Amino acid sequence: MTLGPWPADAWRRELARAVTDLEELLDLVALSSDQVDAAQETGFALRVPRPYIARMGCGDPHDPLLRQVLPTASESKSVSGFGVDPLRESSAVVDSGLLRKYAGRVLLIAAGACAVNCRYCFRRHFPYAEHRQGSDFPALETVRRDATISEVILSGGDPLMLTDAHFASLVQRIGAIDHVHRIRIHTRLPVVIPQRVTAALIDVLASLPQQVVIVLHFNHGNEIDGDCARALSALGRFTLLNQSVLLRGVNDDADVLVELSERLFAAGVLPYYLHMPDAVAGTAHFDVSETRATDLHRRVTARLPGYLTPRLVRETPGLAAKELVASSQL
Repeated sequence: MTLGPWPADAWRRELARAVTDLEELLDLVALSSDQVDAAQETGFALRVPRPYIARMGCGDPHDPLLRQVLPTASESKSVSGFGVDPLRESSAVVDSGLLRKYAGRVLLIAAGACAVNCRYCFRRHFPYAEHRQGSDFPALETVRRDATISEVILSGGDPLMLTDAHFASLVQRIGAIDHVHRIRIHTRLPVVIPQRVTAALIDVLASLPQQVVIVLHFNHGNEIDGDCARALSALGRFTLLNQSVLLRGVNDDADVLVELSERLFAAGVLPYYLHMPDAVAGTAHFDVSETRATDLHRRVTARLPGYLTPRLVRETPGLAAKELVASSQL
């Protein structure tokens, strides 16, 4: 299968040339350090692929894509109610690299890194070194022994950071487990490096006996360019859902959210969740109040058909599922 102009290793080259220096990032978007509230040292490294930077507006310190990746001094502020493990994921660990929060589903930490370090990341403090998987993915033995598990969720980090060969080995091992009916992949790589959608990736996913669900993480319509649309078209044989995070200064605007849903659907992706930001230490400057969130969601609901309106949700530790924030959505 040919996807067009991208050689199989193009995404690896883009990954290798990702920007990790603050001054270089600012130079690429024609900004100076005195125009932004930026900080080089925040305890969470800067990492941004160049295909993503190319979609930012030059000279705009408030660009919604730049805001998602620009480290700021605000990240170092201690804010009451914001902690390193607000979702209590440490208590959900059932095996190294394997988390179980909800009935019938497990989440496998397939990789410990991402192609982009989003500043609002809810796992920015996660101890990935303690959950590293070997090439034989030992945590899958727990899945094999438990016939109540019908869905395996691949997350991280980003599972598509694995090479095609390593990723194929993982999903084929899951594919051999009869009681697993669905494989769900959470990824932002097709957003920031669309070239990651290789022919080999498509072929291995298409060969699996299970249903494949890919949950993407687009937060703003400006993230969807021609290369993204091409990558999403190549993934079109699978179920494509989008989970956005509601972020102050990025997408906390009804017009922006409506446009995002319209552009997602035009690219073959169903808007699924609009997620309240998690109370993670270092991310309080992205927080949106519940009152504002529900007001925004009501305005979006009034302008979109139901199938284009993402559910406004939050994750509350201990509950059996994501929690709907507004009962009016039911």
